[in-house]
This record gives sequence, structure tokens and C-alpha cells, in this order.
Amino acid sequence: QVLVAESGDTLVQPGGSLRLSCAASGFSLDSYAIGWFRQAPGKEREGLICITGRDGGTYYAESVKGRFTISGDNAKNTMYLQMDSLKPEDTAVYYCAADPDIQGKYSASWYCSYGMDYWNRGTRVTVSS
Repeated sequence: QVLVAESGDTLVQPGGSLRLSCAASGFSLDSYAIGWFRQAPGKEREGLICITGRDGGTYYAESVKGRFTISGDNAKNTMYLQMDSLKPEDTAVYYCAADPDIQGKYSASWYCSYGMDYWNRGTRVTVSS
């Protein structure tokens, strides 16, 4: 099971938008819990948006609520993170993640707090003028 970022490291101006893509190989994202995380320099990893595989329950971190959205394309087995109204404090390495969610007992907020089984290598996003 592999997750591959389809976007390279990017520089964006404040107020701008960016969409990150993450393709899955070797498994179907359709039934998995999925999520996006980030880690800014000198800070702990932050779970941004997570969705459970079982019932589609969703968690949004307050820091991105109303600005970031998650979506997926089952035909392409790809998930996306749409980021709007970007701020300099959004500068970080962004990771997509997935988890089999076999037992279906964890909430979306749990996944965003504790992480998932599969990760991509991360994409550096810099928000600066």
C-alpha cells in the first residue's frame, strides 16, 4: 500500500489557493479512513481534516475550518486537499494519510489526533510574498 503525492513543493502568495493531490496504489481509498496532516517547522504534527471509512464522519481542525476542504475521486483512487485563503502560518510539510479502518471504531477526530497507518512522503508548501 502506497500513497504518492502528485504535487511538488510549492510557493504560494498569501491569500492564494492551492490543491494538493494524493494517489493511492495497491488499495482502494473508497473504504479507508483518509486524512490530511501537516507539520510546520519546530511544531508537532497537526491533523487537519479526517474522514472515517465506515460512515464518512468528518473532523476539521479549527485552524483550517472554512478555508480547507477534502475531496476524492474514486475512479482515480485519489484524494485532494483544496486550500484557500492561505496564510503564512499555513507554511508546512503536508501529508496525506489512509487507514484500513477495519474495526470502524475510531472517530474522525481520533484519527486526526493519533494518525493513520499509511503516509506519503509529504509536500512542502510555503506561503510567502
